[in-house]
Amino acid sequence: MNAPRTPRPRLILAAALLLAAPALAAAGEPRLVLSKRFPGSRPEFVELRIAQDGQVEYRETPDEEPLRVRLAAAESQAIFDLARKCDRFRRPLESGLKVARMGEKLFRWEDGDQHFETRFNYTQDLDGQALQDWYERIVESEMLLVDLQRTAKYDHLGVNQTLLELEAAYDNKRLVALEQYLPLLDRIAKNETYMHMARERAATLADTFRGAQAPKACQ
Repeated sequence: MNAPRTPRPRLILAAALLLAAPALAAAGEPRLVLSKRFPGSRPEFVELRIAQDGQVEYRETPDEEPLRVRLAAAESQAIFDLARKCDRFRRPLESGLKVARMGEKLFRWEDGDQHFETRFNYTQDLDGQALQDWYERIVESEMLLVDLQRTAKYDHLGVNQTLLELEAAYDNKRLVALEQYLPLLDRIAKNETYMHMARERAATLADTFRGAQAPKACQ
């Protein structure tokens, strides 16, 4: 009987590199976890997991299937820049001031084996405030999308009111990832079962959102 062959060193090295590849990739792709828990609010809890490529997972309970959305490159860059200005959450953001409870926020940086997090109720750190505002904008944007999906399916008469709320949020610069709204706005604009006013507003919003995403011409 022939003795079993000893694996060649070159093959062993190749296998080791293949096994190490996912870990190396993970180490080079930081992710942010931003959450807020505020009993009595709607919703009481929202967690965002944001990858550096802009992919966001939105959850209102830890074990639910997430709502996924992709931020524009500039939006994702701004968020990660703020996280780095906050020293990747290796320092506290809590102000320590005696203020009303505003919900417990958790900001966490994950990058391979590195995990840094901070919790706070209220911060005076300007970069922390700006990052919290991005969190709130993403949450507001997804809640408006879900409301529009619901009314478009179950409450045709309520669609125009939801579109008005979407329009107001855009005017107040509260929306992110404008592309996510386009398929639904286009369907509403082309569907004659909705009120003419709602269809016109949906078409106008779709044109506005597309124009906002278009590359700016060089001056």
